[in-house]
Amino acid sequence: MSDNWMAVFRENLTRGSREMGLDLTQVQLEQMACHAALLEKWNQHVNLTAIKGPAALANKHFLDAVAIQPYICGINGRWLDMGTGGGFPGLPVKLLNPGICMVLVDASRKKIHFLKHVIRMLKMDGIQAIHGRVDDLHHDPGFDGRFDGILARGLAGLDRLADLAAPLMAPKGTLYALKSPGAREELTDDLEIKFLIQWDDYELPDGNEVRSLVRLTQKQKSS
Repeated sequence: MSDNWMAVFRENLTRGSREMGLDLTQVQLEQMACHAALLEKWNQHVNLTAIKGPAALANKHFLDAVAIQPYICGINGRWLDMGTGGGFPGLPVKLLNPGICMVLVDASRKKIHFLKHVIRMLKMDGIQAIHGRVDDLHHDPGFDGRFDGILARGLAGLDRLADLAAPLMAPKGTLYALKSPGAREELTDDLEIKFLIQWDDYELPDGNEVRSLVRLTQKQKSS
């Protein structure tokens, strides 16, 4: 990407993150800029995202991902990003929380090939990209009941997300679903019976777009 393209991305990401009360380090900023540039380049030949251009990528992908940082900061352990696509929100979350172990899963082989390239270019540790369906992980002993945090953005309705995530959650694990505010209509009595539900709305910079983070934590069965 051109110097101007990179400058516009950095400017939007820096300004937007500060408006949200986040102070990215220079290393984190450059890592996300590299991810964005690779995404734009590969997207010319492989359908990775409908969002294009430095400002749009910064605002609609990266800022949307890092906006959940205040709600997950300090939570370590193993994390899974279901249907990660171009790496969102899992890859930026990992960059902000280097101590966690992150697994990115997607059913598109091309997208996983791209993410493995990004991981190599950024020389990241404690992260892997896996090709496959989330359902197929349910009976794998390496994944069943192993994750402290599970991320999902725009993959499915809350009921379906809960069904996908529950077998993979550790006993006190939480599903973090990035949704639109209209997703409140997806809440059901069954979800309220099975999960402790927390709902937080946040606003993305430059556009006044409101997003929602829905946290579903499995209720512990009484003995």
